[in-house]
Amino acid sequence: MKKRFRAAALALSATLMLGALAGCGNSSAADQREIIRIGHNQSTNHPTHLALVAFEEFIESKLGDKYDVEVFPSELLGSQNEMVQLTQTGAINFCVASNSLLETFSDNYTLFNLPYLFASSEAYHASMDDEAITGPIFESTKQAGFEAVTWLDAGTRNFYTVDKPIETPADLKGLKIRVQQSPTNVQMMSLLGGSATPMGFGDVYTALQSKIIDGAENNEMALTDNGHGDVCKYYSYDMHQMIPDILIGNIAFLDGLSEEERAVFDEGFELVNQVQREEWVTAVENAKDRAENEQGVHFIYPDTAPFQVACAPMHDAMLEQYPDLKPIYDAIQAYNKQYPSTES
Repeated sequence: MKKRFRAAALALSATLMLGALAGCGNSSAADQREIIRIGHNQSTNHPTHLALVAFEEFIESKLGDKYDVEVFPSELLGSQNEMVQLTQTGAINFCVASNSLLETFSDNYTLFNLPYLFASSEAYHASMDDEAITGPIFESTKQAGFEAVTWLDAGTRNFYTVDKPIETPADLKGLKIRVQQSPTNVQMMSLLGGSATPMGFGDVYTALQSKIIDGAENNEMALTDNGHGDVCKYYSYDMHQMIPDILIGNIAFLDGLSEEERAVFDEGFELVNQVQREEWVTAVENAKDRAENEQGVHFIYPDTAPFQVACAPMHDAMLEQYPDLKPIYDAIQAYNKQYPSTES
């Protein structure tokens, strides 16, 4: 990990150096603008990238005389873990990180990683839009050098496998399943009977192809955008998690903005959320159609109740370990009652 982080840092340093050299021969006002770097791990046609491009255009339309926004997709600045570290140090200004990864920086993020925390997509969205719920969690990493500025919809996470369809928790027994790098996800797999294999997202395709792992868990976009559906032919809607992705920003940069500039950036963060969520709906529909009709993926709709029962102990254990999170947990349960699951 340290070697990869050093490599990412060196690559970024080279980019900065090239930019500086390019500016030596031209002293125009545009070249004096401060470069804002944003990294993420998705492709250029992913809703996250489209939303960040909208952010880039918005900021430059309002503050283009001072800031030049550059968006780096597809892990060009390193893995998510490396990009978070670069954001901590201020080497880059923003990056998109999975909620599961942020759990390792603040225990508060553990809450959003709980399996079956949200009863429905409507309850999930209502909860994430409620600042009384997200505020204490988003601000909990300030001491680490960054904070969340908005959330991104990553849909529902479901199991998909190479050879064996997953219809009950028993089907996971003996299978090596890639999970995000968080203690909560490892514990979830243990309760469901599978063998958790934490790894970076960029390594999953090769691991599936070589059968180092038997499957993974993610949303439908992973099948098409990342090619996992070329290898995995069974996608099972157990709907074990609805975990947001989080856009985080370097604290020093954010605190250095003037009041007027911060207002513009805050408007831009709202735009990111709006555009990403709108694009997400269409992207998931297209991904599912392509996976089924072009990649030959079989979609399975198991009874989720046995999965929920297996994971239920994690809720009580989390509240016992982190009692300060109970008011937020209870607020989410209120939304669950307001927007219950529509599954029969």
